[in-house]
Amino acid sequence: MSKTVLKNLDLIAQTIYDKKGFNILALDVRDLSTMTDFYVIAEGNIDRHVRSIAKTIEEVMIQEGDELLHIEGIKAPDWLVMDYGEIIIHLFIPELREKYALEQLWQQAKIVDLHIDVKEN
Repeated sequence: MSKTVLKNLDLIAQTIYDKKGFNILALDVRDLSTMTDFYVIAEGNIDRHVRSIAKTIEEVMIQEGDELLHIEGIKAPDWLVMDYGEIIIHLFIPELREKYALEQLWQQAKIVDLHIDVKEN
């Protein structure tokens, strides 16, 4: 796994955390999927929160020189998907994350150890 991808996974996870997203998980699906190498799955409280997290991720990734290839769900972001090629991000409201249980679909995937700077309030 390249250092750039690891850095981007950590950056995405940190951005989600900083925007008060929660239940952040990264899965290594390189051996299981031809669509992407990694999934990041996380939650926001409500649709506006999910949209805000996505917007901030996009801004941060642009600063890193990575353009968003495709986004789905921006008009009704109960479940929003962001495609960065090697990394696909799924942002859910809690009810939909539980309903679709992507972790179960990819249960053979390796969990990626994310490095998130947890700030005390």
